[in-house]
Order: sequence, then C-alpha cells, then structure tokens
Amino acid sequence: MAAKSRIKLEFEWAVQFINNYAEPIPPDTLLKLYAFYKKGNNQGGGPGRKGIPLINAFKTNALIQTQDLSEEEAMKNYIELAKTMGMPEMD
Repeated sequence: MAAKSRIKLEFEWAVQFINNYAEPIPPDTLLKLYAFYKKGNNQGGGPGRKGIPLINAFKTNALIQTQDLSEEEAMKNYIELAKTMGMPEMD
C-alpha cells in the first residue's frame, strides 16, 4: 500500500481541526467546507435524501459549484479555508 500523499495528510489534519472547531461557523463557510470535503473524498454525488429540503438545496448548489474541481484541488481549497479559520501548520 502506497504512503499517503502530503496533501491527503494535510487534508485529514484540516478535517480534524474543523471537526474540533469550537466557534460557530458561518453558514456560507460551512457549505464551502461541506462541498470541498465531499469532493476531496470523491463523494460529490449529492446530500442524500435525509434532512430539510431547503438545506439539501443549498448543499446541492455548493456541490455544483465544485464540480469542475479535481479531488486534489478540493482538498487544497478545504485546507486553505481551514487556515483562514486559524488552523495551525502541520508538523
């Protein structure tokens, strides 16, 4: 099994940072994080059937906006967004 790429490790670091983030995150930022996360994990199919229809519509729109990104570009965007929220550099 190949070693994980630096970008994948940094992406996982950013996901952990966001999952433990204690402050409220603005809805527009949450939608961007959601879309970049889904695309970065090759899960860009849609928000699923559960949930509130209006929220699912916003999630779907966020995913549509990332459709032209590669998985790596989505991971990089997620990392950059996490950095703007105070994520420390990975060792």
